[in-house]
Amino acid sequence: MSSHCPFRWSTLPTVCAVGLALLMPVSVSPLRAQTVAQQAALSDNAQSANKTEQKPSAESAVPPPAANPAAQKGITEKAIDKVKEVAKSAGDIFNRVPCQPPKVGNKSMGSLPHVASRLIAGEPVVIVAFGSSSTQGYGSTAPEFTYPNRLAAQLRRKYPTADITVFNAGKGGEDAPEMMKRLQTAVIDLRPDLVIWQVGTNAVLRNLDPDETVRLVEEGIGRIQAAGSDIVLIDPQYSPRVNEHAESASKMTTLLNKTAELRKVGLFPRFAVMKDWHEKQAIPIDNFVIPDGLHMSDWGYACFAQLLGDDIIKSVGQIKLGVHVPADVRTYRPM
Repeated sequence: MSSHCPFRWSTLPTVCAVGLALLMPVSVSPLRAQTVAQQAALSDNAQSANKTEQKPSAESAVPPPAANPAAQKGITEKAIDKVKEVAKSAGDIFNRVPCQPPKVGNKSMGSLPHVASRLIAGEPVVIVAFGSSSTQGYGSTAPEFTYPNRLAAQLRRKYPTADITVFNAGKGGEDAPEMMKRLQTAVIDLRPDLVIWQVGTNAVLRNLDPDETVRLVEEGIGRIQAAGSDIVLIDPQYSPRVNEHAESASKMTTLLNKTAELRKVGLFPRFAVMKDWHEKQAIPIDNFVIPDGLHMSDWGYACFAQLLGDDIIKSVGQIKLGVHVPADVRTYRPM
């Protein structure tokens, strides 16, 4: 995933460096954001130097229009105002539609011992969000509105002194067969403490055999566990396109649930949670699904991330209190 600067680097280097530093996804630490901005500035300086060497001396003595300090300041201020506007929208999204947990019991994750132990010891925590387009963030209006970035922001607010990194390893259009091909490089090689694996939606849409999909997921779980990581599975989303394949979607969610129980890993029941939004909380589908009938909206990603983060925080809190909840005992309680 990348952030695209709205200006051309060749004409507005300072603005883009500032915009990039401010728009840096929340999964990137401030130090890294500063480094990227500095590198962008250095790159622009190098480009400017090259252009000066190629121009006649009389021409190089005339500063380009973009170098006008007054004009530069005005454009920079506008860029900063736009970033503040986007940030404010990210902060007040739940003022329009509150994010509530399911009103009936649903299964969710149990303990996440690796994450908890790292946080308790004050050691860095690495989380990899692995999946397809809804992990990548298709449908969100800005990088900071994707679920991995929302989750990172929530965890950092809860643990302000912790060094938490969330890598987004989502790639649109993939499901278990493609994901298994990049499991080592995109996930295991990052040595994560937690892997959040969203899987199954594209298998439903492509009419793939649910049993074969789950067989691959089990293989992947074994490799991730052998690397010493906690795991949380995310099942398909509740949306019109998925609901067109109701039988396959139901079988997929049931099999993923059974796999989580068998392998003693966490499960966040996204399908049931989103169905509850619509059927129990009377939230219109177009409030949490974009017009393509498949991908989540900013609100959908935000509420999904909030509830997932609440579960992770709850797990860590239980271990801090000395309460061990086995991963195969998953009870979703309203927060």
